[in-house]
Amino acid sequence: MAFPVHKCYEYCRMSKSRPDLDFPDLTVQRRCSCQYLNVQPLGLQMLLGVMLSSPALEAQAGTKVLHDLRSSLFLLTDLKPQNVNWQTTANRQEHHTDVYSSQELILRRGQQFTFSVTFNRSLRSGENLGFITSTGPYPSESARTKTVFPLSNGASGGSWYAQLLSQRDNTLTISISSPANAPIGWYTLDLQISSQGSDSTQKLGMFILLFNPWLQADDVFMNNNAERNEYVLEDAGAIFVGSTNRISMVGWNFGQFEGDILNICLSILDRSLNFRRDAATDVARRGDPKYIGRMLSAMVNSNDDNGVIAGNWSGNYPGGRDPRNWNGSVEILKEWKKSGFRPVQYGQCWVFAGTLNTVLRAFGIPSRVITNFNSAHDTDRNLSVDVYYDPMGNPLDKSSDSVWNFHVWNEAWFVRNDLGPSYNGWQVLDATPQERSQGVFQCGPASVVGIREGDVNQNFDMPFIFAEVNADRINWIYDANRNIQKKNSSDTNSVGRYISTKAVGSYSRMDVTEKYKYPEGSQQERKVYNKALGKLKPNRTFGATSAAGAEREEREPSISGIFKVTDILAVGKEVKLALMLKNLTRDVKTVTVNMTAWTIVYNGTLVHEVWKDSVIITLDPEEEIQHPVKIPYAQYEKYLKADNMIRTTAVCQASDEPEVLVERDIILDNPTVTLELLDQARVRRPVNVQMLFSNPLDEPVKNCVLMVEGSGLLLGSLKIDVPTLRPKERSRVRFEIMPTRSGTKQLVADFSCNKFPAIKAMLSVDVAE
Repeated sequence: MAFPVHKCYEYCRMSKSRPDLDFPDLTVQRRCSCQYLNVQPLGLQMLLGVMLSSPALEAQAGTKVLHDLRSSLFLLTDLKPQNVNWQTTANRQEHHTDVYSSQELILRRGQQFTFSVTFNRSLRSGENLGFITSTGPYPSESARTKTVFPLSNGASGGSWYAQLLSQRDNTLTISISSPANAPIGWYTLDLQISSQGSDSTQKLGMFILLFNPWLQADDVFMNNNAERNEYVLEDAGAIFVGSTNRISMVGWNFGQFEGDILNICLSILDRSLNFRRDAATDVARRGDPKYIGRMLSAMVNSNDDNGVIAGNWSGNYPGGRDPRNWNGSVEILKEWKKSGFRPVQYGQCWVFAGTLNTVLRAFGIPSRVITNFNSAHDTDRNLSVDVYYDPMGNPLDKSSDSVWNFHVWNEAWFVRNDLGPSYNGWQVLDATPQERSQGVFQCGPASVVGIREGDVNQNFDMPFIFAEVNADRINWIYDANRNIQKKNSSDTNSVGRYISTKAVGSYSRMDVTEKYKYPEGSQQERKVYNKALGKLKPNRTFGATSAAGAEREEREPSISGIFKVTDILAVGKEVKLALMLKNLTRDVKTVTVNMTAWTIVYNGTLVHEVWKDSVIITLDPEEEIQHPVKIPYAQYEKYLKADNMIRTTAVCQASDEPEVLVERDIILDNPTVTLELLDQARVRRPVNVQMLFSNPLDEPVKNCVLMVEGSGLLLGSLKIDVPTLRPKERSRVRFEIMPTRSGTKQLVADFSCNKFPAIKAMLSVDVAE
């Protein structure tokens, strides 16, 4: 047969380094140390292939020589991984990430994970294994976004390390641990093989690294197990809304474990202004929860960076959704990605806070949603808000300051290495775009302890948040005809009331006002207020934001007044109130009363005047009277927004005396939407739910839509068109859910129509295996 000349033999013969070779003597060639054999073993492999296919040549070579040849080939074959078993199920359980719907290897920092690698052969003497972890587009060892570390037999702390746990044949079982302050995000894991001074690198795979609130060494460590379960693992919750007179609760689907949500949350980081300006530095700082929190407070709103949600407080929502109609964060985040990362329209404060809460919990940062009632928006850092009215009782949009009926933000739990241990714990983060901070609409983190103590000189945005819960309210009467404004009254107690969050393990309201400030009216509260004001305005003088032409009224009023609700407040019914006026003196008083009523958005934005009246009332000495106020449905129905809020104001003036301002915001109740589970809910078995709604009006309701979602109960959201309802007609709508996880889950629903823009409902569903 034709025998292909062996490359080693050819090299030796042509170079005359082995002139004795007339034929490729295998015994000689086995001992050959020529240059070609050292640098190019391919010829030897070719020869072995030919011999194994030729019995004649195999017989000529001899069994021993063939064995030696095979051994040489073994020594010359590159070591390569053939299979990696990530032990995903076990690792995710150990790292408390098994609740994520996606199938990636999701790990928590500072904790070891175990995997096994099967190679094409056993390791030989002189071969060493190592690993390379890298994250971000420009990984760097100096920036701690790339680490090279060897496989060892023992553990070491403080950095990445790999430990050999066992070896069986060609399979190695290895554990790798990350530092407790490693940047979070996507990582690539490469295998490095070193042999005789040369290195080769092969990619093993990728994993996601998150914060670890179970680990004491992590900055987000939370020791209390019940709180950790609530603030990290709970994927549904409630947000408190309304006013100090009428606090209500709406359900919110956080859904941080739903499919693709974690990846969308990680993409938020890669679309931030910081990443676009300097990606390498940004990724290196992602191990710091305060850096992540501050960046997210900017990215959840769209104002500077094409972030997730566009805000709108106008009362009109063209091209988008009324903020009241959202049921949770999942649909918002998915829509953001689906649209090519264009801002989702529209959001208001609880939408920003609910979405930020989803992202924080997805990353492993304990977080909760906070509602502050009578929340001040102080634009000029003087710790007071100036509110204006005209002499007829109309609220005026004259000041940039305002008081919102409620405002919603987040608290995240982590240490403050920049401030000191006394400021550790809950930190305020606010994604609602209100004021710029360092040129960007972002807010926080601000230590709740620092707010309580008036430490407004500490990072970040402490003066603004301190004012939200503690500002004094100054009421002014502005006469445009005379260009004169008079200070009417000041109130040190009304701002920052009933600061609320969902209780751990239940849907009760937990009041956390005492965490933000000392009791209103106490000596300590005023002491802290003056301390904060002294830090901001060392040489302060009293004055309004726009104090030109101001006059002051110092005299005590001789009358008092309040608005009292005298009947049920419900959409579709006449609003019935009474203005209670009392003469505080022993003299007869003649009082001129100018009253108005405006529909408003919850942040105080005026929508439309719906009623006004002026009367003159005579009060005998120390007499108290009730003056009825009635606002028909026909007058307010066209202008009522989804908040269902009406602001009533009265300016009352006795002859030659200062005006007395009386104001009350009322909230009208929606009709009830009821959700009923029609059978026992079980995992992976469909079950029916029924929605009940009765039209309370004497006219039809049209364009009815029911939107439903719930993590672990539905894949995505459900939209159901409901037929027009005749006057007083009752509707029953059945739909099917398919639970995917056991435990207590929450179903949230929004029913909207032409007369009721947003009616909310929620149902707890106990899902059995």
